[in-house]
Amino acid sequence: MTNQKYFNYGEDHLTAGLALRIASGELTGRITPVAAEVIEKSRERVDEIVANHQSVYGINTGFGPLCTTIISEKDTKTLQYNILKSHSVGVGDPISPEIAKLMMILKVHALSMGYSGIAMSTLERIIWHIDKDIIPVVPSQGSVGASGDLAPLSHLFLPLIGLGEVYSDGIRTETGKVLQKFGLAPVELGAKEGLALINGTQFIAAHAVKVVERLQNCLDNADLIAAMNLEAMLGSVKTFTEELHLLRPYRGTIYVAERMRILLADSEMVLSHKNCTRVQDPYSLRCIPQVHGASRNAFLHLKELLHIELNSVTDNPILLRDGSSVSGGNFHGQPLAMALDYAAVAAAELGNIADRRIYLSLKDTIPGLPKLLMHETGLNSGFMIPQYTTAALVSENKSLCFPASADSIPTSMGQEDHVSMGSISARKCLMIIDNLEKIQGIELFCAAQGFDFRKPLKSSMIMEACHDLVRKQIPFAESDHVMSEEMNKAIAMVKNKSLVKCSGEVASGYGIKLKNEEDELFGIY
Repeated sequence: MTNQKYFNYGEDHLTAGLALRIASGELTGRITPVAAEVIEKSRERVDEIVANHQSVYGINTGFGPLCTTIISEKDTKTLQYNILKSHSVGVGDPISPEIAKLMMILKVHALSMGYSGIAMSTLERIIWHIDKDIIPVVPSQGSVGASGDLAPLSHLFLPLIGLGEVYSDGIRTETGKVLQKFGLAPVELGAKEGLALINGTQFIAAHAVKVVERLQNCLDNADLIAAMNLEAMLGSVKTFTEELHLLRPYRGTIYVAERMRILLADSEMVLSHKNCTRVQDPYSLRCIPQVHGASRNAFLHLKELLHIELNSVTDNPILLRDGSSVSGGNFHGQPLAMALDYAAVAAAELGNIADRRIYLSLKDTIPGLPKLLMHETGLNSGFMIPQYTTAALVSENKSLCFPASADSIPTSMGQEDHVSMGSISARKCLMIIDNLEKIQGIELFCAAQGFDFRKPLKSSMIMEACHDLVRKQIPFAESDHVMSEEMNKAIAMVKNKSLVKCSGEVASGYGIKLKNEEDELFGIY
């Protein structure tokens, strides 16, 4: 996997992980002669349709409700320019340059399969943008997620015709100035090309790539932080018994229970209460495999559908190999929209149970842990108020969990009478993950404090290393002080994957396979 240098657009199987590697420059995307031949044959088919005056949607007809309006041969090129300009109606803050770059990568891969009638010169210009890291500015709002992500894709490809704005060297600049700097002229679009560029689900899918990446990291962090907090509260590990979970064999549950057994193996903290009289732990400890595992099942569902989407042709009309064309609905975002709404609930629930563990750790009912995780409370508020923050974030996430895919507002004078709203599902899911990362960072902040109260007992080598990593940046809290900076450091450890990397490196050093983002099942490939 890591030795791969090139990705062949239109031929290789694209995954979320590979798309991210192309975007980061770790992999180079290219079009081989085999793919080029298929692309050129598809383009020739468009030219034949125009020359023979066949009536094919979007090639020599208007768009949407104007599909019965015939466009003359001399105006077919103008039609493609007009569609890019007229559909560039997005509003709101721009999406991140990384997601815009992912959109271009996904679009090149789809167009390179040879069903869209795109010209090689157009694809080569898009690849130039990717390779040179000259990324179009794309507004975040305006797509209803059916008939393709029309508005954002239109903004994405305005630079091909010399319009719009791009990020060049990180600076937002008019496209014309950048093309002039490189001595390039705008691309000359042929018939159907404008429609092929803006029809598709690449806005939704690019966001979903980031959802898969970030949710996978949150899932791994969830287990690590929960293990640290469980040790701080001297929770029972019997609930992770393998045989128990084989009696209800969901893949996510089995996977999490195995991880928890590995993370807590040979822990002196666990052994210290082997014969305690506590019968059952609260659900936030006892049901870690079931709750974290359910979120992993949702992750698997999204990843499976996303990888189908990344290797699909989603524009319209489709030019089939036998020379015929079909005007269908492969652009409809419903498959990913529903899965993204499911993933949003999965992410929110990881935050929900994390907040409950924080709350539990602050109570004065756990032997060995002081109330609010600090001595001399009363004079000190201890860790009381960080939990207010997680409560607020959890509540915000609940309000964001309404499924956007449950709504549909007709557009295009009723021609597009059912739409997916998948672009909203995608953006909303990332907003929830933003909040989840903060909740997890705060749980880590609290769990590390509780963990210290179990010293001098040792945990497993993995958990000791994770705790040491926290303590290198965040000291043990003796008394009240401004905690926000330390909380932000803990949040950064979640977001930048340092905690997950630390656990993996320690496990590998002891010959233990602690799965990560390259894991066959729960990774991003």
